[in-house]
This record gives sequence, structure tokens and C-alpha cells, in this order.
Amino acid sequence: MTEPATEPTAEPLLRVEGVWKNYHGHHVLRGVDLEVAPHEVVCLIGASGSGKSTLLRCLNLLETVDDGAVWLDGWEITDPAADPDEVRRRIGMVFQSYNLFPHMTVLDNITLAPVRVHRRSRREAVARARALLERFGLADKADAYPDRLSGGQQQRVAIVRAMACEPSVLLLDEVTSALDPELVTEVMGVIRELKQAGMTMVMATHEMGFARDIADTVCFLENGVLLERGPAEQIFTEPREPRTRAFLQRVLESGRL
Repeated sequence: MTEPATEPTAEPLLRVEGVWKNYHGHHVLRGVDLEVAPHEVVCLIGASGSGKSTLLRCLNLLETVDDGAVWLDGWEITDPAADPDEVRRRIGMVFQSYNLFPHMTVLDNITLAPVRVHRRSRREAVARARALLERFGLADKADAYPDRLSGGQQQRVAIVRAMACEPSVLLLDEVTSALDPELVTEVMGVIRELKQAGMTMVMATHEMGFARDIADTVCFLENGVLLERGPAEQIFTEPREPRTRAFLQRVLESGRL
């Protein structure tokens, strides 16, 4: 197995080259190319079914790419010899549905992967978990069970759980979609803090105003094709592609931008 690079390189932190993904004869991703620089926030936008979530799952090896390659800091993580556990330590992912274990406390949810998968000491894992919970306003929830938390608190715990493994890149898949509107703001606040701290993030979202505000780069996907990418302000004010303009016009008419 080729080990991941440990020294800084001139390469982007994350690079996607010609990635295709097929489900039962349907091309969900069609030759996607993407580069993500260190500390960059990239937002993926597009209609449901455009391929945003599938792309994120391919980046984290939850889906196997049919063609193309994904590189992390000079390491081809789509090489069949790559260790998925090592990839998922370095590329964290937060899902729309939280995916917390209901029979485990918040603290145990957060420390499970560092202890069981990454062989850290229980003491080290607990210390980091408590520090992250304090940082994101959840210190008093360490011994609570998920069903005692609001949706916003559960999603913040899910973000803390991903951060506990100290990833190089954080993937966020529609993390506000399952929340009541009044809870969306608190999760957005966590993401803003991560950006300010320099976390590299790739985020699929339907929150267009938030994407415009937080993204360094916005990518528009349609039918599995990355049709357009550029700075957030350019994409939202002067998109080059007619289909990007049509999508954003529909968003504007729906009051979501």
C-alpha cells in the first residue's frame, strides 16, 4: 500500500480527476473534475439528484468510483490498496440524518472511532471530545443520549464526532436539511467557526444564502456533470452557464436566495 503523503506539496489538498459513478445503468456522476485547496470551502449546489451527495460519498470511499481517481495530499485514495479507515480518518463526513448511536451517550458516540478504529487511548479521546464539546457549546451534553437533544444539538454532536478524528477535510452533506428552520442557524454557526479556524470543507447544500456567504468556491452540478465552478459572488451574480442561471432563477423565485 502506498502511504499518504506527510510533507506539504504543491498539489491541491483534494483533487478529483474524471470521476464516473454508475447505478444500474444510470450515470450519476459523469467525469467530474474538482480541486480543493487547503483551507478552502467549496459548496456544491444543484437540484436534488444532480450528484452532490454521491460525489461526497465517493470522496469518503462510501461509494466506489467506476472510473477516475481521487487524490488527498498526493495520495491516491481510490487505489484499491488504500485503507478505507485511514481515508475516513483524514476525510471526515457529516450526514443529513446525524447517524448517532441512540444507545450511547454523546461522549461515547464521539470517542468510539478514535478508540476502536484509530487505537487512541481512552483518556486522549475523552480529553479531545470534551474540548470539542466545550468549543461548540455542548459541554453539558456529554452524558446525554441523542434522544434528549434537539435536532440542532444532534447535528452539532455529529460535527464534533467527525472533528474528533482530526480530519484534513470535512465533508458536509445537506447537514441542515433535516432541521427545523429555527435550528438551522446554530449549525451554520458551527460551520462558520470551522471556516474561521481554517478547516477545509466540501459541502452540499440547498441553503443558497449560506453558500453565497461562506463558500470560497461554488460548484453547480446538473445530471452528474459539474457544469460550472467559480467564486461564490461570481456564480450567484454572473453565472456563465445558462443552466446555472436557470437554476438560480428558480431558487430566487422560491424565496431561497
